[in-house]
Amino acid sequence: MKTYQLTAEPRTNLGKKAAKALREENLIPVVLNGGEPIELPFTGTLKPGEKLVEIANNRGLITTDLVVKAEDVRKLLYTPDIFAIELTVNGEKKNAVLREIQFHPVKDTVLHIDLLEVNDKKPVVMEVPVQLEGHAEGVKAGGKLSLSMKKIKVKALYTAIPERVVINIDHLGLGKTLQIGELHFDGLELMNAKNAVVCAVQLTRAARGAAAKA
Repeated sequence: MKTYQLTAEPRTNLGKKAAKALREENLIPVVLNGGEPIELPFTGTLKPGEKLVEIANNRGLITTDLVVKAEDVRKLLYTPDIFAIELTVNGEKKNAVLREIQFHPVKDTVLHIDLLEVNDKKPVVMEVPVQLEGHAEGVKAGGKLSLSMKKIKVKALYTAIPERVVINIDHLGLGKTLQIGELHFDGLELMNAKNAVVCAVQLTRAARGAAAKA
């Protein structure tokens, strides 16, 4: 994946009113999740913006409330590409990926961003863009190619996740579909249902007519 450089500041003034005020200043609230679980009780010192969330079995996770400039994340959010984010907070660098974006239901502006802290030891799940290559046999016979899944959900170390998964469709025949269960990529575990259709060559009226005559 490409790397995206992003600088954020700790956010200590929380709540809906404070978040609204930030957005009016063209700033976006962000939460950084993930990281390694820690044993409870916690005896360390939390940094500005950090809070401890108990998960289970006397273990917890530290999440960090942050704020970023809207202009700094525009190329991260409004693109089909995926990125490994090099996040800088108070001079400290962390690796993260984009987890979720919350948009305003009417204005379509960004209300909130969730990031997931990652490392080179623990796999993560991400949606990766699909790129079809080749010329399907079914298209040569008069069919129409349709792409049902623009992204595939994969599980792998973030360092092993490609910018896109490339699928060759040369042998996809007329009226045939290509399903998740037929695909394999080294180092990637596909998380979608095996019978989910990635792409298909649909029969057109002209193709039906040609097949009937044959």
